[in-house]
Amino acid sequence: MSGTLRPQLGELKGTPWHPHRGFETVTYIIDGVFDHQDSHGGGGTITNGDTQWMTAGSGLLHIEAPPESLVVSGGLFHGLQLWVNLPAKDKMMAPRYQDIRGGTVQLLTTPDGGALLRVIAGELDGHQGPGVTHTPITMIHATLAPGAEITLPWREDFNGLAYVLAGKGSVGAERRPVHLGQTAVFGAGSALTVRADEKQDAHTPDLEVVLLGGKPIREPMAHYGPFVMNTRDELVQAFEDFKKGRFGQIPAVHGMTEGGI
Repeated sequence: MSGTLRPQLGELKGTPWHPHRGFETVTYIIDGVFDHQDSHGGGGTITNGDTQWMTAGSGLLHIEAPPESLVVSGGLFHGLQLWVNLPAKDKMMAPRYQDIRGGTVQLLTTPDGGALLRVIAGELDGHQGPGVTHTPITMIHATLAPGAEITLPWREDFNGLAYVLAGKGSVGAERRPVHLGQTAVFGAGSALTVRADEKQDAHTPDLEVVLLGGKPIREPMAHYGPFVMNTRDELVQAFEDFKKGRFGQIPAVHGMTEGGI
């Protein structure tokens, strides 16, 4: 899930109750409000730079939707959701919920003030973000003013990518162009370079990118629907466990309405 949604009056954008097993969902809300709840007692409301980092592990039921007031008013919300795989040894761990508030992320700026970096998880040049991960991962939201450039140190054993949330610019020493909705995958190296174009669109004054990287797990992966496992047999078992009610019970929902995307 990524991008900006502006629901029509009374139109719901979100998900009904659904299961997860074997991975993590990372929901980052830039603007707007989103409510979450799961069958293990996790949940809450995230808004304006907050992140909900939910480790499904052995399995849970989950619902996420904007609050009723936003649905009624037809307000805007803007964010993205990542699915982060878990290594085999952690796929059946107990579920966990991290409520990462925007005010707790590590804020960094470039010497010239042209870029603001929000380190949500992992480490950047000795600065640690609040998110706790099961394999080495770095997640950063960077805002670059027109013409600004950043070159960030990056672990050589990490992969790396940049997803453009808004604006246009270029990446790498070759300055390959990127724009809204595109993902750039970096090659091997010890640094990532991103540059904002001198001219941006009037409605997106800055280049906004999410920088992601991590140490590859390098294990077999079997994925189907809401489950991410290592083998087909584990997927079959996940569906069987869900049908038998082993993912927990749907708790009472306060202030949330079921619906679909």
